[in-house]
Parts: sequence; C-alpha cells; structure tokens
Amino acid sequence: MGRKVTVAACTLNQWALDFEGNMARIMQSILEAREMGAVYRTGPELEVPGYSCEDHFFESDTFLHCWEVLLEIMMSPISQNMLIDVGMPVQHYNVAYNCRVIFYNKKIVLIRPKMMMCDDGNYRETRWFSAWTKVRHVDEFYLPRIISNATGQQTVPFGDAVVSTKDTCIGFEICEELWNPRSTHIDLSLAGVEIMVNGSGSYIQLRKAYITTDLIKNASYKAGGAYLFSNLRGCDGQRVWWGGNSAIALNGDIIARSKQFSLSDVEVTVATFDLEDIRSYRMALRSRCTLGASAPLYPRINIECELSSRGDIFISANSPIQWHYHTPEEEIALAPACWLWDYLRRSGQGGFFLPLSGGVDSSSSACIIHSMCRMVVDAIQHGEAQVLHDVRKILADPDFTPHNPAQLCNRLLVTCFMGSENSSKETRRRASMLANQLGSYHLEINIDSVVTSMLSIFNAVTGLSPKFRTQGGCPRQNLALQNIQARVRMVMSYLFAQLMLWVRNRPGGLLVLGSANVDESLRGYMTKYDCSSADVNPIGGISKTDLRKFLHYAMEKFSIPILAEIISAPPTAELEPLQDGQLAQTDEQDMGMTYSELSEFGRLRKQAACGPYSMFCKLVASWRNECAPKEVSDKVKHFFRCYAINRHKMTVLTPSVHMENYSPDDNRFDHRPFLYRANWSWQFKAIDDELDRITRSSTMSTKSEKSDHELSDILKKQTESHAKVEKQQSSPVIFGAHDGGPSHDVITTNGISGACSSGNICIADSKQPTLKKSHSTGYNKVQGGNVMGRIKDRTGVPV
Repeated sequence: MGRKVTVAACTLNQWALDFEGNMARIMQSILEAREMGAVYRTGPELEVPGYSCEDHFFESDTFLHCWEVLLEIMMSPISQNMLIDVGMPVQHYNVAYNCRVIFYNKKIVLIRPKMMMCDDGNYRETRWFSAWTKVRHVDEFYLPRIISNATGQQTVPFGDAVVSTKDTCIGFEICEELWNPRSTHIDLSLAGVEIMVNGSGSYIQLRKAYITTDLIKNASYKAGGAYLFSNLRGCDGQRVWWGGNSAIALNGDIIARSKQFSLSDVEVTVATFDLEDIRSYRMALRSRCTLGASAPLYPRINIECELSSRGDIFISANSPIQWHYHTPEEEIALAPACWLWDYLRRSGQGGFFLPLSGGVDSSSSACIIHSMCRMVVDAIQHGEAQVLHDVRKILADPDFTPHNPAQLCNRLLVTCFMGSENSSKETRRRASMLANQLGSYHLEINIDSVVTSMLSIFNAVTGLSPKFRTQGGCPRQNLALQNIQARVRMVMSYLFAQLMLWVRNRPGGLLVLGSANVDESLRGYMTKYDCSSADVNPIGGISKTDLRKFLHYAMEKFSIPILAEIISAPPTAELEPLQDGQLAQTDEQDMGMTYSELSEFGRLRKQAACGPYSMFCKLVASWRNECAPKEVSDKVKHFFRCYAINRHKMTVLTPSVHMENYSPDDNRFDHRPFLYRANWSWQFKAIDDELDRITRSSTMSTKSEKSDHELSDILKKQTESHAKVEKQQSSPVIFGAHDGGPSHDVITTNGISGACSSGNICIADSKQPTLKKSHSTGYNKVQGGNVMGRIKDRTGVPV
C-alpha cells in the first residue's frame, strides 16, 4: 500500500552556547535516525544554541552562530534525502522568534515561529522572544547572505504554515503550545495535518512526569493522528534538569519513548506507523468530521518528497506500549545525580567535597553522589564511550576504568566530618560508617581550636566572652556561638576542597556540596554563609519528608544499612553543648514547627498563592482534627514571621537542581522581596478577627444546646420588650445590636456563622473590633498587644 512512515524524535543533552558540541550532537542524532530507517527527524526546542542562553539571546552573535551551525548541518551529506527540522532563534523584521527551521536536501522549506510563550515557573521566554500572532499567515523571510549563497534561495516562508509531502501533511507545535488551553494541534488535525511535531524544553519536577505523557496521548486521541514529542535532557547551564521522555503517540497510544534518566548525550526514538490507521481512526470520529468539513485551512508548503515507500508491506508498525513512571524516591535518586554529573564534567573540576555530619540532609547528598557513580559505572558497562571519556578526563587518568560504584566514589567524593565539642559520638560514628559503605574518601577533623581562636580575638577587642544559653548567656550570645561554628565549617570546606586533590597527587579542585533542604531554606533555618553556602546543592529543591523516604529507598536499593540509624535519629544541628553527653538541641524544637508542617506551609505559600490570612483559613479546615483554631493561628503567624526575617538568605542561596514546586529559590523561580515588614500587622489582624469570629461561633453554639423549654422562655421575654419586632412576622428576630465597625457577622441558634436568613433566630455579639485613630492615616487596623511574640531562631537576626 505504501503508507507506512518511519519517524525519529531525538533527545539531546545540549549546553548553552556550546555551538560546536551542540552541532555534533545534532549531527549524531541525524546519523542514528538515518541508520534506524527514519525519513523524518525532529529535535528539541532551541537545540542549536541551547535553551538556557537567556540574555545571550539579546546578542547578534548568538543568531549569527546559529545560522552558521544550521548551514553546516544542511550541507552535510548525512542530512540529504531526509526531511529535518531543528530548533533555533530567528530575527524577522527586528523581532526575535523561537523557531523550528524545516529543510530538505539543502533547501529551507519553512521557518515556523512559536505562537505561545511560556512565562511560568522557571520560564521567562517573553524576556527574549515574541509570540507569532498572525494565525495561518505566512511572510517572506529574507535569508542571511551566508545561507543564500549556499542554497540559492533569497526568501523562504516564515509563519504559521504546514508542510505537505506527496503522501501526508506535517504540522508544528513548540513546547508551550501543547500545554496551552487553545493548543494548535486541534486546529491542525481538523485542517488535515496527520503528523504533528513538538520540539520542547520541559524540565523535571517531582511527581509530574505523567502530565506530559497525558498531554501527548490526549493530543493524538481526541483528534487522531501521530504526535512526535522531542525534549531536551540534562543540565545545560541552569538550575533545571531537562526531563527527557521524548515520545511518539498514535491515535491516543504511546508507541515509542525515550528514557527519562540517562547519561547518554544523544538518544533517538524511532517509530513506524501506517498513515491509513490515522485516516480510518479520524473518519470514525463523526463529530470531528463535521468540524473538519468547515475548518479553516493552513497555508501548505509543498515539497517533492514521500515519507512512505511502496515496498513497505513487510515492515511492521509499532504497537502500543505501557508507560511506567518512576516513584518520587527514584526521581530523587536519579535526577539530581544526572544534573550533578553534567555539572561536574562541564565545570572542569575533579570531584566533590561534602561536609558529612551523619544527619539526613548530608547523608542524602552523599547517597545521591553514590547513585551518580552507579549510573556512570552502568553506562560504561553498556558501552557508553562518551561517559568513559568524561570519567578519565575528570580524574586526569587516561587508563582508568571503574569496575564498581564504590571504586569510582572513592575517586570522586571526599567526605569530611567536622566535629566539635558539641558533636555527639553517635553522629561521628554514623558519618564514618556511611562513608565506608558508600566508598568515599573520608576525613575527620575538629574545629574547636579554630572557634577558640576566633573567640579569643573577640575577647581581646571587647574584653567580653559570649556564653551559651545553658551556661547563662543571652539569646544573642547563644546564637553567635552557634553561627561561628557553622561558618568555620564553610571556610574549612573550601580550604579542603581546593587542596585535597593536591594531597592526592591529582590536578584541579573539588566542588563543594551543600546540604540544605527546601524546607529549611523556606523557613530560613540555616546560618547565612555556613555549609549551606556551597558551589552546588543536590537537595536544595527537595523536602525533608521526601528525603527521609529517599533514604529508605537507598537503604534497600543500594544496600546501605547504616541509613536506618540515620533516618531514626532526631534531626539536630549539634551547635549547642551536650548535656550529660546527650543532645540538648533538635531542629524541630528550634524551628517551632515540624518538617511536615513546614512542607504544608510551603505548598500553600507558593502553589496555592496564600498569604497569612488565606493560609490560616485553609489550615483551620484541613487541620481541624489535629489543632484548635488558636493553635493554627499561632503556627501560621510564627511561620510568616520567620519567613520574613530570613528571606534575605535566599539572595545567596546555593544553586540547586529544581525539583519541588514550592521552592523558595530567589534567583528566578520565586520572585519576592527580601526585606519584609516582619510583624505582618494588617494580615495578622485579619487572622485575629477570623479567630475571634470562630471563637464566638463555638461559644454561641454551646449556648444554643439549651432545652427547648429554656429557649422558649428567652424568646417570650425578648418579644415582650420588642413590640416592633413582633409585628414584623416575615423578618428574622434579632437580639442585641452591633456597635458598628468592619464586621457584621452573626450567629444563628444552630451554631452556623453567617448572615441571618428568614426564619432563623440570630444572636449577635455587641463586642466588635474597633478602628483606632492614627496620626498618619487617620485610622489604623492594628489594635491590641504586640503581634510579634518571641522568635527563636539561630540566625541572630533581631525582630
């Protein structure tokens, strides 16, 4: 019949502004697609320059080099007799567009600009690009001279068009157009487009992989057709890890897909399908046919080629496959590990240095490095020559081949327990055992002499010596003594990171790893410029709750038994003196909230866009079985106070891979002030008003449980003294009166708060919030005592 088509969707690990490397990976993908029988090849979004060029998109050099790379690819013999499209930026009439450039046999067929920009999450596309808004319209684009001289073309079509071959029609979406409520694939399918292609740059978030898959399946299910989704994978120079998972769908089924986590720079996903299956599927959708009969058409760019072959009768088409999703624990084990591998091999450094305390956070960072080593060894054993080349380059050893993860971990990871007189024997032992079971190169040092020396300088200048709280010191002294230990560890980390490879007779230095989780960053439960300050942080986008689950997974998957003790131990900073050899300090006690509560605060603050009042209202309902409203009020206020006074720490937050959707990363994901009015006076007063209404409602509900006889007596006495009310039979009977003010809520006799309705007997409290006179604005919402309370925080920032 001659209707079977073989197509390729490519997954590439590109690097921003690495034009030579990016071109090589594109060429390799074309070659592999050709060898696998594909006649059409598509790739990820902005694959030529790399997605994360950011403000380099303002530079004319970036556009010039993209055209130079495109010319090399077009003229290459491996690109002939294959329909190809690549992603790159293009300027048209002095406006920059994010485009797909489609070419065939050394001729550009169409330049298709992106029509929907993405500006949510970590995306800022409208900063650099404009959306093409001329629907189903094509302009003439004047090619640069270097292209015109090679192709003989002066102009090519630029705009919202489709490509028509002799046997089918191909249309295009770019990334956000799939997610948009008005996705273009619907209009494309109604206009007869049979193959829809999407070059994308989509990054990973925990528990989100199913979203992209469902969108791809639904795009081809609702309207019929083939859908090719090609995504980036890896770290291209930013805080996100592009999530792979390129896929090919047909009529609602996934028929081919790439891996989500892999160290391969190039992966080509190929599928074969029958065009007649698309046509019969669509004709069976009668409502779709009705719409298609009157659908507006797209400009069609005709090319003299066929994607199918007449001799395809013995070629089998791909069958539907099942999509298996990784668990969140597996995602934590794999995504940061891949991101760290890309960062390491592209940074030119020789490994990692990790201050290992024996707690959950630093142990998680160590286990992620171990997971990275396992992935590297596995890739080498499966013949990944590029991975082996990178290992030998990092270690400056051209003959080294790792045979197991522990062997590689010993060469790449230096761990160090930085103990003090406040460190317990248990944490020291746990750190040592974990390092031994992972295989890291482990050190143990004591920082007491450094701390003592710094305090002696302070004493020499001031004549005073600060004391811990347990020794009679005030909170400021107690916090300062904790912070100096934490900051000494940061300084020592960088000293050892710079010199340990010199000690081990290797060139280069080590990247310092941080270990502050997303919850502690949100709460500000860290010392500014302590060990949270590092080069990169593997766990900075992951919650404490998820890290505990990850360690359970790692304990079983990686056979690391000491993790059981680490998980069960209470989280502690060990910065205050021990009492009888036992811990006198725990993180949750210091923070004034549990880690699970902190995660909930984070999700409501960011994902649900809640301020203090909205958060209180939501938590009163969801926590009603655990906390009284007053306790919820106290917790919400305490969180927002601590968040406000510590937000400045986010301005120096160590870069980490983005994993959690409530990340407080100040760099680009969570844009907020870092100088707050920390008492939240207006917002907290709204909470107090709501709490007062809830309290009154509860009190009146209790009173309403009197017997019917007692209630009748009250009603009789009141009606006798209010003759006017008695005459108004259709109106609710109200007892008492409001003094006036901003709130007029009342309580019905059945205990339900709200305005009175006909037939209800409502009792109103005459005590209402009042506005107090202000010298500056006339009136001020704030009344009552100080809403700040006492804040216990080891940062030393006064309120």
